Amino acid sequence: MDLRITLIRCLYRLLRQVKSKLKSKNSKRNNLSEKPFDIKHRCYQFSKEIVTFISSAKYDRIYFSIFDQLLRSATSVGANIVEAKAGSSTKDFRNFYTIALKSANETKYWLCPVKDTILVNEKDQINILIKEADELSKIIAYYN
Repeated sequence: MDLRITLIRCLYRLLRQVKSKLKSKNSKRNNLSEKPFDIKHRCYQFSKEIVTFISSAKYDRIYFSIFDQLLRSATSVGANIVEAKAGSSTKDFRNFYTIALKSANETKYWLCPVKDTILVNEKDQINILIKEADELSKIIAYYN
């Protein structure tokens, strides 16, 4: 009887260790350095990074419209990719991919004035976002 209890406790500890390792592995996936393979997930990750970036940025009210456009265009990329995958025809697929490509290019545009004028101190982070938007637009253009 004692052997069974000891074995169960040992297995329980092992299970907790495996769970904690899996959680830490999944939490490390939150940055753009580890990019998901699936374009939908990569666009979603990019949207999350943009939302996090905008929510942590300090800027004056005069720049609200620029950040609003940045948020709209960045989140539109993933939304249109999902719509394209759910499309009922090849024409739907192409149309939504074209819109996603335009949104990715628009996102690159809005990031540049933010980098050059508003948040000059955060150029490194913005350059990473620009690079990711550029990579996404190249991937989307390939499938378009």
